[in-house]
Amino acid sequence: MKKLYLVCAFLMIISAQAQKTKQDEGIKLGIKGGLNVSNFAGDITDNEIRTSIHIGLVSEIIVSEKFSIQPELLYSGQGFSDKSESGFSRSKFDYINLPVLAKFYVMNDNLSIEAGPQIGFLISAKNKNSAANTSIEDQKVVDFGLNLGLGYELENHVFFQGRYNLGLTNINNSDSSSAVKYTNTVIQFSVGYLF
Repeated sequence: MKKLYLVCAFLMIISAQAQKTKQDEGIKLGIKGGLNVSNFAGDITDNEIRTSIHIGLVSEIIVSEKFSIQPELLYSGQGFSDKSESGFSRSKFDYINLPVLAKFYVMNDNLSIEAGPQIGFLISAKNKNSAANTSIEDQKVVDFGLNLGLGYELENHVFFQGRYNLGLTNINNSDSSSAVKYTNTVIQFSVGYLF
């Protein structure tokens, strides 16, 4: 009889573990990184994409089976390239970004739609060409944007994301009346792991 109780108890423990829901997991922490394809939108012309990287920390605060909040802390290389008659140059704008995304799970708890605001802090702005590497002056330090994307998480906690970031802030801080206006635009492809 004792053996029967032990077997029943063992089966109940296994069953409880197997039925662990996403909400039971609470908060997950992780790392992510990937490719940035960035440019500026606005009054500037002859600009082309700049490819760079992003890397950082991610957490997922699980609210329910179908909804989570995902704050992140990322280094993000942004800016644009310029190919003109005078040669090739690259405007490198490096940010620390803090996006906060709402995640809505739409398929078997694996596929999610992600959307939310982002604040970025400019840590470096430089123009690099074949002749020199110079600092770019009169740029706003704080940049606000909106993110929209998709995520897919595998059973082993590896996840993939595709995201578009639309900058809302004119980052040119020049006082000149003839100053051009421009905003960040970034497409991100990421891979990461949640612990």
